[in-house]
Amino acid sequence: MAVKFLTEEWASTMTEALNSSEDFKKAASGQQVKLQQVVTDAPDGEAKYYFTLDGGNAQVGLGEVSDAEATITQSYDTAVAIVKEELNAQNAFMQGKLKVSGNMMKLMQLQGVFNAMPKAAQGIEVEY
Repeated sequence: MAVKFLTEEWASTMTEALNSSEDFKKAASGQQVKLQQVVTDAPDGEAKYYFTLDGGNAQVGLGEVSDAEATITQSYDTAVAIVKEELNAQNAFMQGKLKVSGNMMKLMQLQGVFNAMPKAAQGIEVEY
């Protein structure tokens, strides 16, 4: 059954998928981060969700996280294209479709984590 993008069900399904992936856990081992995501132009208006990593455990949740180290802002279309792997996040950034504020170096250090996310989530059927 498909989960609707940017809903509580999607966030909990993503959290479960990331935390049950050996490749993701290996990439996330020893990493810590709090990232805020802002998606503009979503069907229900602006949507916010966060991604945290603490001791190798990931959490995806709706809303805002306190003390975010970086905030990533993108349009709904860009967010969907990245999740579907039709657009690489680095390319989206270079094209100005993805804006980052905060600790850019922290994001660079997490490339292995970000690269492991699509494989960990590939079994999730998402409705956009």
